[in-house]
Amino acid sequence: MDRMWATNRPASVRDMLEFLQRDRSLAYTTVMTVMDKLHTKGLLKRKPVGRAYVYETISSKEAYTADVMRQSLATSGNQAATLVHFLERLTPEEASALEAALLVCPPKGRGA
Repeated sequence: MDRMWATNRPASVRDMLEFLQRDRSLAYTTVMTVMDKLHTKGLLKRKPVGRAYVYETISSKEAYTADVMRQSLATSGNQAATLVHFLERLTPEEASALEAALLVCPPKGRGA
């Protein structure tokens, strides 16, 4: 997925194979299988182009990460305790990013 997000455009299996082979040797069928599994899991969408598919990410890496964080929080059992543990472990840079994000998108359901 990191490579698909990095390309930031639709890509065929062949496109992705060429991109990945810059770092290591891979078989076409390996890349095809992984991209098919990512499609089956709902992380990639695809459309037929000729005899092949062109794949595209469903969401940005940031949106996907936010979904994973929400799923983890939802299944934690004790959301307040989970959030406390999360906040205790924030680095100063992460805390600054959280403060900036809260200015852009304040929590809902509070206030006026």
